[in-house]
Amino acid sequence: MINLFTDEYFMKKALQEAEIAFDKDEIPVGAIIVIDNKIIARGHNLTELLNDVTAHAEMQSITAAANYLGGKYLIGCTLYVTLEPCQMCAGALYWSQISKIVYGATDDNRGYVKMGTQLHPKTKVVSGILAAEAANLMQRFFSKKRK
Repeated sequence: MINLFTDEYFMKKALQEAEIAFDKDEIPVGAIIVIDNKIIARGHNLTELLNDVTAHAEMQSITAAANYLGGKYLIGCTLYVTLEPCQMCAGALYWSQISKIVYGATDDNRGYVKMGTQLHPKTKVVSGILAAEAANLMQRFFSKKRK
């Protein structure tokens, strides 16, 4: 039996969230959280709209998933996010004990890897899923800003 619910399938859903952010003139990062192949949370950057530097896509999704589950730990959950998490989001993901993080494009300047931020030791990470699509969206956004 073919599994339709691949990392690529869910990353496309995260990219849809990033497109929503793009349309709102927010940095186009989108995130979803999945458990048992079911999307339980969606989020995209809202830092401009909310005037809140913490309103990253991951933070929005973590809060929504915790509310859905009725608890602060996201054990058994997977985060799909279009851009490598920053150190703030990585810290929140550490405390949530999320089981898996899948991200698209790397952030060579502000990503958690560059910053040396640790994730929970039990968290698995997969990177580079639909990275070109995620990076292209970011490039389109910033080229529009520079005009």
